[in-house]
Amino acid sequence: MSRLAVLGAGAWGTALAASFAGRHEVALWGRDAEHQAAMAAARENTGLLPGIALPDSVSVETLVEVALADADLVIVATPVAGLRASLREVARLAPQAPVLWACKGLEAGSGRLPHQVAAEVLAPGQERGALTGPSFAQEVALGLPTALTLAGYSPAGDSLEFARHWVAALHHPRLRIYASDDIIGAEVGGAVKNVLAIAAGACDGLGFGHNARAALITRGLAEITRFGQALGGRAETFTGLTGMGDLILTCTGDLSRNRRVGLELAHGKSLAQILQELGHVAEGVPTAREVATRAAALGVDMPITAAVDAVIRGELSARDAVEQLMTRVPKTEA
Repeated sequence: MSRLAVLGAGAWGTALAASFAGRHEVALWGRDAEHQAAMAAARENTGLLPGIALPDSVSVETLVEVALADADLVIVATPVAGLRASLREVARLAPQAPVLWACKGLEAGSGRLPHQVAAEVLAPGQERGALTGPSFAQEVALGLPTALTLAGYSPAGDSLEFARHWVAALHHPRLRIYASDDIIGAEVGGAVKNVLAIAAGACDGLGFGHNARAALITRGLAEITRFGQALGGRAETFTGLTGMGDLILTCTGDLSRNRRVGLELAHGKSLAQILQELGHVAEGVPTAREVATRAAALGVDMPITAAVDAVIRGELSARDAVEQLMTRVPKTEA
């Protein structure tokens, strides 16, 4: 049994804490002290995961110093926007502890992937990695079967061995985890699929049918692969859980926040109204701009991503964007 510190008490952080509590002692910390106190009293995250009780081995902490004390592993489960600040706390209070992050996206403004943010903040030799894959927080919290990928990076050692060590420690019969050392590929798949899910939601919201959605998902996977390989990821990663698996789930699942953004855009709602009603972070919204910018700089063709970015920025309607994609000049499939 290890002591885990989970930073971020949103739906995903709460779900991971509950899932890992069967084998480990877990400290769950969030920045909102009032929210933490309410969760500690109710023994559940009533706002985001109502009706799902926290196991006894999960302690709800209001002080990050307490959560990180003697941690054998730190899991950062904030949105990408909170990753840098959370890693700074780890660097200050637990510089020897290995770190995993469970966020998916590119940092707004810098366009950096999470491992690039970590390289700027963590100690040079601190082991780290990404925990990612097709997963809705609610289903993980309920103990429904889920498969994830742990992509490790060990600056001074064997990245795959680091990943395998924590896979063995964290997996259980309802949460199967696979080890990888392609951290770039794993992060790119998790980031770009959120952008494509907005497009898929718009396609569904406009009533374009299953054929169009299948075409969009397939061509979206080609975009993910081109972009990921340009950044140094491996092609085979994008046909696995963190690529195709996460893409299919997020583009088709009713629990997908990003798909819901696309659905509501297709119904004519403004982005501001959609995000207010959503009440959760939809990572595909800020990530679209960052991916489109990096893709253009790399000379990578990503028409679906560019269309989503144009819709988010108000340059195209959802209908015009999808119709433009479907009427592009025919070309060889690649």
